[in-house]
Amino acid sequence: MARRFTILFLFIISANITFSQEELFIPRNILSAYEKGTRSYDGKSGAEYWQNSSEYKIDVTIYPDTYLIDGSEEIIYHNNSPDTLKKMVLRLYPNIFKKGSARDYSIIPEGITDGVTVKKITIGNTEVDLKNPGSYKVSNALATISLTEFIPPNSSVKVLVDWNFNLSAKATLRMGVYDSTTALVGYWYPQISVYDDIDGWDTNNYNGQVEFYNDFSSFDVEITLSNNFGIWATGELQNPEEVLGEKIFQKYLQAKESDSVVRIITADDINSPYTFRSKTSTNTWIFKAADVTDFAFVFSDHYLWDGVNVEIDIDKNVFVQAIYPEQSPDFHDVAGISKDLIINYSNDVPGINFPFPSFIAFNNGRTSGGGMEFPMMINDGSYDIKENTISLTAHEIAHQYFPFYVGTNEQKYAFMDEGWASTLPFNYMENLTGKNSRLIGSVKVYENIAGTEDDVPPILSSVFLSYSSYRNSGYDRPSIAYYFLYDMLSKEIFLEALQEFINRWNGKHPTPYDFFFTFNEVTRQNLNWFWKPWFFETGYPDLKIDDVSVNDKKVKIKIKKVGIVPTPVKVALTYEDDYKETFYYTTEVWMDGKDSITIEVELKGILKEITLGDISIPDSNRDNNLFVVH
Repeated sequence: MARRFTILFLFIISANITFSQEELFIPRNILSAYEKGTRSYDGKSGAEYWQNSSEYKIDVTIYPDTYLIDGSEEIIYHNNSPDTLKKMVLRLYPNIFKKGSARDYSIIPEGITDGVTVKKITIGNTEVDLKNPGSYKVSNALATISLTEFIPPNSSVKVLVDWNFNLSAKATLRMGVYDSTTALVGYWYPQISVYDDIDGWDTNNYNGQVEFYNDFSSFDVEITLSNNFGIWATGELQNPEEVLGEKIFQKYLQAKESDSVVRIITADDINSPYTFRSKTSTNTWIFKAADVTDFAFVFSDHYLWDGVNVEIDIDKNVFVQAIYPEQSPDFHDVAGISKDLIINYSNDVPGINFPFPSFIAFNNGRTSGGGMEFPMMINDGSYDIKENTISLTAHEIAHQYFPFYVGTNEQKYAFMDEGWASTLPFNYMENLTGKNSRLIGSVKVYENIAGTEDDVPPILSSVFLSYSSYRNSGYDRPSIAYYFLYDMLSKEIFLEALQEFINRWNGKHPTPYDFFFTFNEVTRQNLNWFWKPWFFETGYPDLKIDDVSVNDKKVKIKIKKVGIVPTPVKVALTYEDDYKETFYYTTEVWMDGKDSITIEVELKGILKEITLGDISIPDSNRDNNLFVVH
């Protein structure tokens, strides 16, 4: 028998009261945004909010024999800020493979490349002197350009770049060459870094561990490649009738309308000269995407291709695709899995329609698992256990909401995308398996690291963290916190606040404070008592049975909160006849700052023992969680 107790101590506040920075420490650079009016203490973007963007038109040719990518791009950069820009920062991500570049992970010598060769840059009417370090300076994966023609506020400038680089044939890092004729190309074009209202130019270098922070932009990309290759990319294919053979084209059209999975390219199609259509030795594939933070693509001459339509709403459809090698142990099912997950996310948690018109699951042929997300695309390894395939797919699809719909800064705050991508699948996986195995796994990891020197509060910028600290503060600790918040507030209130945050900040760049303040405002609760220990402070979760008083009719149990991190309380009473009853209190029992609670229970027999906690609730010391009645 289980009984759930919810103790409501709501701290009601009026909507016009701000949530003091004295309660949650706000760094000076972020505080200045609130003072300037670009952000607001109610969690909304301020009256003076702005953000910059770009329009990318990229033409690129791929030479698969050498993995050379040769490209040119025209960028219309919109400076919507109130500032005059005197420099520009470009990201040259392939330089992470360049000899001498700083990296968080080692690369075998055979995987080293020459990095990006920038042949020409023109900004406005001025060609940049690439040989003058005073004008153009490259540091690892960043290029800083001193401008002779400044970019005034609320103006636009044209940027032209010619460049090339070779994909590393022997090393992969979230993208790369996966077999001799298959590659996922990500982080590949010279990209204008973010200039925002918090830090100005984002100059955090890409060293491999922390991820990305990009502006919302539009892309018009033409990719030319040998005519026996297929290409799949962010956005929507503009010329399928020009690049697909008639049989494949008809199946492609069928898949875009079908409720069941269509095998667009099968094993029998791979060796057919009619799979792709071309009047010359090459095909040019054209893709467009609007309001996305990045663009990635895959090329292969032997991958299978599945597709299915997902009807989200009366006027909202998603074309879901899976591309994978014939020998893949699990990806024959992934298009259907992805469809189910997209429907689930749209209707359950977060309960926001899937934000993009297309989604592609790419299988890299690796059997070590692990994955990576891109706008409208994921790059996943394989598993022999279907539950693990579903879990990985669920995590990576969840990233389409965070950070690709809500533009969080992954470099500084991994917990705002990885934490959510870990939490959003919890309900789905529990319904699938009968237990919340993903929460249990996160609890086990966090419990071991909590309160140690490696346990760093998530609010600390991710760029400073070691691997173990990064994984804990980015994934495990925040995902548990989000779940306990969901558990505490109720699904209805939690979703109201989460959906409001998503609706306020989709297509924008929220900080964690915009998230915290939105939840405070929407729930009409000052949740700082919860935010501080879970996200700002060092400490650990630890509850103990502090005192027990038993008589023939009643037991009084005092539970003490030894650690500072608040968690739910679960108490199980086991009787001599092995009958068990369980009592559960959400995390809100600690909201008033007390460090203990006392539970009184009318006994239903002779009490044998009392157990505190559960494998889904972190507790750094479980030795004090059992009381045996003598």
